[in-house]
Amino acid sequence: MRVTRALSTLTLALAALVLGATAAQAEAAPVKLTHADAVARLATAGVTWWSSGGCTDRANPSCTSFEQVNLASIQGVITLKQATGCAINVTGGTEVGHAESEFSHWNGYKLDFSLSTCLNNHITTAFTPIGGDKWQAASGNVYFREGDHWDVVYYSCGC
Repeated sequence: MRVTRALSTLTLALAALVLGATAAQAEAAPVKLTHADAVARLATAGVTWWSSGGCTDRANPSCTSFEQVNLASIQGVITLKQATGCAINVTGGTEVGHAESEFSHWNGYKLDFSLSTCLNNHITTAFTPIGGDKWQAASGNVYFREGDHWDVVYYSCGC
C-alpha cells in the first residue's frame, strides 16, 4: 500500500513538472465555481468581462462562460488586478472553442484577457520570459500573448 501511494505521488510529481505545475497542485482537485459566483467575485474586485456573442452558454464558442472555472483562476485574475492596478477585461473562459489539454479553458485553468498597455507592460517586465511570447510569474502561472489577447493558465491563485 505504501509503495503504491509513493509511486502514485511520484507519478503526479513528475507529471506536474512536465506540465509546469507543482505536485501539490496536480494532486489537489480544483474547487469549481458557477458562472454567477465567478462573475460576482470578478465584479467585486473591479474586473470586467465581455462576450463577443453577448451570451454565457458554455456550449457556444461565441459566448464567454465561467461555468466550472477553477476558483484559483478567478483568484489569480483578482491577484493580478490588485498587484498591477491595471484594468482587466476577461474575454474567454470555460466555453467550447479553445484548444484541449489538461490545463485548458474547458477544465477551468485558462482565461483570456484583452490587451492593454498597462497589462502588457506589467506582464512583460515583471514576469520571466520563457520564449515564444510567453512569460511566467513567480507563482508558475503562464501568460501567453496570442495576437489580440492574453491567454493565461492559472496553476495557482498567485495569492
